[in-house]
Amino acid sequence: MAVSPALADVAVLDGGLASELEMRGYDLSGDLWSARLLREAPDAVRDVHTTYFTVGAGVGISASYQASRAGFERAGMTAAEADRMLQLSVRLVHEARERARERGAAHPMLVAASVGPFGAVRHDGSEYRGRYGIAQRRLVDFHAERIAVLLSGDPDLLAIETVPDLVEAEAVVSALALVGVSRPAWLSFSCADEETTNAGQPIEEAAALVAGAGLAAVGINCTAPRHVAGLVRRIRAAEPDLPIVVYPNAGRTWDAQVGEWRGAGADTIPADTVTAWRRAGADLVGGCCGLGPAAIAALTR
Repeated sequence: MAVSPALADVAVLDGGLASELEMRGYDLSGDLWSARLLREAPDAVRDVHTTYFTVGAGVGISASYQASRAGFERAGMTAAEADRMLQLSVRLVHEARERARERGAAHPMLVAASVGPFGAVRHDGSEYRGRYGIAQRRLVDFHAERIAVLLSGDPDLLAIETVPDLVEAEAVVSALALVGVSRPAWLSFSCADEETTNAGQPIEEAAALVAGAGLAAVGINCTAPRHVAGLVRRIRAAEPDLPIVVYPNAGRTWDAQVGEWRGAGADTIPADTVTAWRRAGADLVGGCCGLGPAAIAALTR
């Protein structure tokens, strides 16, 4: 399976959105997290996307990770208003791409709509555990509803990310079929170690599911950098032709009780580490929580 034509000309993704917004002084407390700023400060979201494109990112991922009708309705919006926020998240990346071009960026730049896990909407850390204990049909319907709305914003691709287990991954695949998605999509897992998803399933099984569904790539994201090389090697051994996307976090641990990242981490990924990931089989590399524009500029170099 070759890299999708939509992704063939890019090698670097953007970095953490919410963590960069926090670095710029914005308050992301509450259940909506970065999606809160779609209503309160959309210009700030656009500015971060623009920065990433300007420093060399070839893919910008929208601020819809934690956004859903249910989440926005809890914040007092109607379903129609919630849908407009989801569409806005994609439009802001489109606008950022145009601004980056105006500033001289000439490299290929793609707009990706973020499809986060069901657990992210709960805002209780369950996206790092999985096994939600809810009916599979509910998961399918949740993802299908949101994917359909995001597609109406005309993204170039879908970034289905931080999925903690195969149960939810299967629901997402069913949702994609239900909606009838024609755009490329990658499905990226959050992992606990060098062998398994956060819910404990072998990464080889996750890769097989993605390959069987005919998606554009399998991914590893919001996972400690030290686990990436081992995961990439296992995926490549199991699925030699499946494109691989990696965008780890800075190596810290999320504390859902206080809503903060804990522990030591790194602000950039060393060049030799990135080289090792590429040699192991990673096709696209970027950053997640805690890895900002400086890290992406370094990746580009």
